[in-house]
Amino acid sequence: MNNAAIPPGLAWDDYRFILAVGRAGSLNGAAKRLAVSHPTVFRRINAIERALGARLFERAREGYTPTPTGEEVIAVAAEIETRIGATERRLAGLDARPTGKVRLTTVEPLLQGLLVPLLARFRQAHPGIVLEVVTDNALHDLGRREADLALRPGSKPPPDTLIGRKLARLAAAVYRPRSLRLPRGAGPDDLAQMDWLIPDGSLGDIAMAHWLRRKQYDRRAVLSANSLLALRDAAVQGMGLVMLPCYLGDAERHLVRVGDPPPSAASDLWLLSHPDLRRTERIRVFADALCKGFAALQPRLDGAFGPARPA
Repeated sequence: MNNAAIPPGLAWDDYRFILAVGRAGSLNGAAKRLAVSHPTVFRRINAIERALGARLFERAREGYTPTPTGEEVIAVAAEIETRIGATERRLAGLDARPTGKVRLTTVEPLLQGLLVPLLARFRQAHPGIVLEVVTDNALHDLGRREADLALRPGSKPPPDTLIGRKLARLAAAVYRPRSLRLPRGAGPDDLAQMDWLIPDGSLGDIAMAHWLRRKQYDRRAVLSANSLLALRDAAVQGMGLVMLPCYLGDAERHLVRVGDPPPSAASDLWLLSHPDLRRTERIRVFADALCKGFAALQPRLDGAFGPARPA
C-alpha cells in the first residue's frame, strides 16, 4: 500500500463506488461500470462523504472531479483492487477442476453469427461449467477480472500483459441490397458515387472502417452506427452499400456480395486471457474448445462458402 491513510469504516464495496466515479468522472459512467442505477451511485457517494466528514468529489456540470482527499482515497482503492484481483487470479489458477463459471466478453456479431452453436456443444461436453457472456464493444479489463477471456477482432497483437491466441482470420467484403443495381462490372474499388452505411463510434478503428476511409467512401455515408448488426439490417432495407465480415454478410439472403473481399479489410480474431489463469482447468478447456471450433469455421470466415449471389 502507499502512504495514504486508509479512511476508517469503509468497506470494499464503498471503495468500488469511489473508484468507479473517479475513473468515469461521472455518475452515469460509474453506474454503467457497476451495473447499478444513477440514483444508487448518487446516494452512495453522498453517504460515504457524510460518514467520512470529507468531500471526495467536486460537482460540476461537466462531471465529478476528485478533491485532493478524493485522489488519496481513489489511489488506496486502486491498490486494494489490484491486490484483490491478483489474489483471485492466483486462487483461480490453482483450481484444476473443469467446473465453475467462465466469463467471456466478445462483440455481438460473433455471438449471433458464430458462437452460439460452439457454446451449446461445449455445454454438452462440460456440464459442470457455467458460461457467462457479455457482448459489447468495450474492452473489459481482464486484470481486474471483469472477464476471464476476451474474444476480439483486431489487427494488432495483444499487449504483453495478456496471453493472446490467434484463432482465425476474418475476411470482410462489400455487400449491396438485392434491390440495388450497380453498373456492370463494378467492384469494390468503383463505388465512390454510391450511398454507404459505415461503422462509427467504438467501431471507428476496425480494419473495415479504415478501408472505407482510405477509399473515401465515408464521404458518401448516409448512415453511421456503432453496431455491425444495425448496419447489416439497414442494408437489407435498401439504404445503401455496407462492408461486413463475410460470415455475417454471406448469411443474409437479402444481400449480395460485391466482388472479392479486400485483403486490407480483413482482421484477426484473438482470444485473450490473463497469464495468472493459464492453469485454471475450466478456462483452459473452454479456450481449447474455442480454438478448435473456430479452426473448423475458417472456410466460412474466409468467405469461401458465400460467393456473390446472382441478381
